[in-house]
Amino acid sequence: MPTTRRHFLQATAAGLAASALTAQEKTSANDRVQVATIGLGGMGTEDTHTSTSVPGVQLVAVADIYQGRLDHAKEVFGKDVFTTRDYREVLARKDVDAVIIATPDHWHSHISIDAMNAGKDVYCEKPMVQHVDDGKPVIAAQQKTGRIMQVGSQRVSSIVYQKAKDLFRAGAIGELNMVEAWWDRNSAIGAWQYSIPLDATPANIDWDRFLGRAPKVPFEPVRLFRWRNYRDYGTGVAGDLFVHLFSGMHFVTGAIGPTRVYATGGLRFWKDGRDVPDVLLGLYDYPATQAHPAFNLALRVNFVDGAGESSAFRFVGSEGIMTVDDGVTLSKQPRESEPGYTIETFTNAMQKEFLEDYKKKYPPAPMNADSIQPQGQEKYLPPDGYSDHFDHHRNFISAVRARKPVTEDPVFGFRAAGPALLSNVSYFEHRTCQWDPSTMTLMG
Repeated sequence: MPTTRRHFLQATAAGLAASALTAQEKTSANDRVQVATIGLGGMGTEDTHTSTSVPGVQLVAVADIYQGRLDHAKEVFGKDVFTTRDYREVLARKDVDAVIIATPDHWHSHISIDAMNAGKDVYCEKPMVQHVDDGKPVIAAQQKTGRIMQVGSQRVSSIVYQKAKDLFRAGAIGELNMVEAWWDRNSAIGAWQYSIPLDATPANIDWDRFLGRAPKVPFEPVRLFRWRNYRDYGTGVAGDLFVHLFSGMHFVTGAIGPTRVYATGGLRFWKDGRDVPDVLLGLYDYPATQAHPAFNLALRVNFVDGAGESSAFRFVGSEGIMTVDDGVTLSKQPRESEPGYTIETFTNAMQKEFLEDYKKKYPPAPMNADSIQPQGQEKYLPPDGYSDHFDHHRNFISAVRARKPVTEDPVFGFRAAGPALLSNVSYFEHRTCQWDPSTMTLMG
């Protein structure tokens, strides 16, 4: 069996909780960044806890259309936190430097543009937009206002993905042929069966504000608290999970997007009223660039795989395979130096003649120490306690303080969201989509 050598990646000091506490004591008052959260659901709450664990960050306001979350915000983050059902009141506050946008997807672009026009920096959860047509207006708003905007796909800030990027750029697997990635789940929560509060009534929920640009429908709490299940408000598998895979793969390879998108799948198990699939498979053609040769990408998400939750990449190259999951595993597979032969059906005389010619072209390699090739795998692991989610928020806050660009700006975010959202177009319209990744335009 091949052996595996393990290496532990060096995390930034701020990536560990203990170091963060130490750094917090050294943060001056002038470095303080005051944030507000718009949409304090599950992801919004996690984002808020993570962001406020960055030294010098303070939560000052929360907007949500469900009163229970506003009340809970004061229980968790302090009674002095300003709360409102109208996000515009948050944007009007002078004490808010930056906003975390963690609303349902159909509000992402609208609130992001409003926030930047109001002079706020933005951390917007993925996907940056609900529809492809929403992307360029967000990019234009960021470029016009000059505000900092980071999209919330944390893999681009991960030291694991940075290591994968370094290995890939160094030619560790040779010439890239294809990439496979998957994210399988096997739980009700993983399939967005989120709990519905007992006090979900019209008195406690601003239903019209939740609907926004979505079709007007009667009050139905399940559509709010399980909004990912519905095309009116969410983006399904593609926007929730495919976009993470696109952003991670683009970061590692330097790719900016595919030229052709095809997706298929179905609603196999979670027949609970949702109108998005619980199985989705996508195929994508990536053209050759200076950063990489042409390659194919295959994505898969399955909400009932019978084996718990798992997610990983396989980058398949001419000389090895790089697997990225909780770490990076490099399996070297050098290309054979000679083609071999199949001469069993030739006459004996022809076999002899063929072998003589073959040995002249491919003489046996000398048996010495230099001919011994390395065997086994190299495994690179982050240290215990490392959080790429923390690093992603830390990078955003650093950019807010220094007014410097972020890795996952709106252009990067849209180049990940675009092909993910086109996967939905392909699935629902039963067609292949042509995409120009340079101009971020749907062709035809």
